Amino acid sequence: MLEFLAAAASAEAPPAWIQWLPIIGMIAIFWFLIIRPQMKRQKEHQQKISALKKGDQVITAGGLVGKVAKVDDVYAEIDLAQGVRVKAVKSTIGDIIPPGGNPAND
Repeated sequence: MLEFLAAAASAEAPPAWIQWLPIIGMIAIFWFLIIRPQMKRQKEHQQKISALKKGDQVITAGGLVGKVAKVDDVYAEIDLAQGVRVKAVKSTIGDIIPPGGNPAND
């Protein structure tokens, strides 16, 4: 009788690696649905910001629309209106408006 119970107990236990499959599957789902697209968007944003040049029209993360007057490694000087120039950190620039494009509600 003891031999039967021992054989049944060892036959019922799945291999240890099978217990990790759901966790590995969840990590893969998170990677492909959340992490990977976010990294792709971040890389595209960095490429846009590195290509920033004088004369580009930009929208800052705070919603200000202006024209780039000067660009260096870290900062961009933006003309918001006549005689109004602000210095913004380049990474806070949300988007570059293509030539001929109008910002929302204009």
